[in-house]
Amino acid sequence: MEIQKNESQHVEFKQSWRDDCLKWICAFANTDGGTLYIGVSDNGEVCGVEDEKKLMEDIPNKILHTMGLICAVNLLGDNEKRYFQIVVEKYPIPVSYHGKYYKRSGSTTQEVTGYELDKMILAVHGRTWDSVPVPYVTVDDLDNDAIKLFKTKALQYNRLDNNSLDVSNEMLLRNLRLYENDYLTKAAVMCFHPDPEKFVTCAYIKIGFFADNDADILYQDEIHGPLIMQVEKTLDLIYTKYMKALISYDGIYRMETFFFPREAFRELLLNAVIHRDYMRPTPIQIRVYEHKIRIWNIGQMPSEVPVEKLYEPHSSAPRNPNIANVFFKAGYVESWGRGYRNISDICDLREAKLPIPEENTGGLVVVCPPSEKYLLAEKGHGKMITENEELNVPINVPINVPINDRQKKILECIVDNKLVTMMQLSKLLAVSDKTIKRDLQFLKENNLIKRVGANKNGCWKIVPTPPKDEENGFHST
Repeated sequence: MEIQKNESQHVEFKQSWRDDCLKWICAFANTDGGTLYIGVSDNGEVCGVEDEKKLMEDIPNKILHTMGLICAVNLLGDNEKRYFQIVVEKYPIPVSYHGKYYKRSGSTTQEVTGYELDKMILAVHGRTWDSVPVPYVTVDDLDNDAIKLFKTKALQYNRLDNNSLDVSNEMLLRNLRLYENDYLTKAAVMCFHPDPEKFVTCAYIKIGFFADNDADILYQDEIHGPLIMQVEKTLDLIYTKYMKALISYDGIYRMETFFFPREAFRELLLNAVIHRDYMRPTPIQIRVYEHKIRIWNIGQMPSEVPVEKLYEPHSSAPRNPNIANVFFKAGYVESWGRGYRNISDICDLREAKLPIPEENTGGLVVVCPPSEKYLLAEKGHGKMITENEELNVPINVPINVPINDRQKKILECIVDNKLVTMMQLSKLLAVSDKTIKRDLQFLKENNLIKRVGANKNGCWKIVPTPPKDEENGFHST
């Protein structure tokens, strides 16, 4: 007689009963449930059991008394060879056997300790790491500048209105679900405490510049402080100290082009900060090379969002939903799993190559390659080369029309891509649609740009200004 099954995460064969078999029952209860067969060899052949009547009483009693579980224990087979089938259901809380916890991993049973045990206990209680309360920390201990930055961004991106923000810091944090009864949570400490590393080891970002050989590091930095402030500090440091920009000019405007778009890397960095596994004592690590960036953060991808599906539409499954909510309310991210879609849109707009994600050493590695446009320009000694000469129309601005830095960047974006949309400009410049709409209207009213064709299918065009004369007072470049 043979059992028509193979050993797996949900099936285990044992030739005879020993009390050690209770470990396997414990493991099934802590994983997804399963079936333990007693009197069956490893290849599924029924070898039978002895003294089945005694075991029929002993097995259920030992399961109940050692772990508090009630399992279906069935005696099967014929008169010649009998065997036991023990059906174990998944249990809603962690189950221990003699003070130790076990789980199934493939067809093996493993003891759960340390980090994995903490993770398992949180999961079975429906809790996430960032929702755990932190004693002995009050609102007065938090960084006021970090809270002010959050309020500014939340108002700027229309995620919260003045009434929601014109409250005490304590009420604001309670409204953000950053309290557990009277205790601040880990999400509050991570986002707003001036030194989150007092509570979470390695809660910082590490940056290094490397030669072609990974072992040859030339210089490095670390970014510490509240998470809400780490992102912008890191971006500024990378794009001022670590990356070389090629300089070109359009009219009176100086343009800096990097081998990978800042806006796209910002999305990758936000993903790393929000999805990092903070239970593991390893910082986010960014390696910068002459022609690539490599960003790595600890934490395996959820099974429902495999790496190969990141650029496809997928549900949002943040490892730290409370931290993610803070960044969403501040306008840094979307809440619907659109991070990689935004990256794809930005790279398409900037004619850049898509970053390459892969799972590596217990985390997610994303490599950002240089664009072909950048490499061609680099060969031209810094002169940016465009395929469409129409985009090279000089931007000649009347001296009596003051424009701000953001409006200058809008003009630069139009030079790069005459089909750029209002939504794309909003993402690239990290401001609201309303702000972009006002800026575009200002530029049109002052005859600096014009819309050619329909709103939906048309394009933007830079309006060249005539040479200076006494009548109009314009300058030509």
